[in-house]
Amino acid sequence: MHQVQHAFPVMTYDIDFAGVVSNITYIRWLEDLRNYFAEQVLSIGEALKRGIAPALIRTEIDYLAPVRFPDVVEGRMWVAEIGQAKWKLAAEFTSRTSGIVTARAQQVGLFVSVTTLRPVRLPDEFRRAGM
Repeated sequence: MHQVQHAFPVMTYDIDFAGVVSNITYIRWLEDLRNYFAEQVLSIGEALKRGIAPALIRTEIDYLAPVRFPDVVEGRMWVAEIGQAKWKLAAEFTSRTSGIVTARAQQVGLFVSVTTLRPVRLPDEFRRAGM
């Protein structure tokens, strides 16, 4: 099964008024992980050349522990499920300072035709990444 990992240094702009990593930051980190994943499986540029684009239809995040500046958070993402048209990616974030899992997430998406915006069959590259 395909997996990507990336270290995210907590920046001053990542923290909220309480001094912990903002929920919005985790959404951005998920986007980054999904883009890293796509670059290794089927780049967005290549998908667009084929007339298709990935579309996110659901994000779920469980925030488990606070993270503060200047920690580094290890993010990893992998294929959780593959269907005919949909994919589900799972992600986990761990604090380097404490070793604690700080958040777990799942994202569901599909590919759409760029002309009709209707769902299309999942590209073979994504099917293989789920094996």
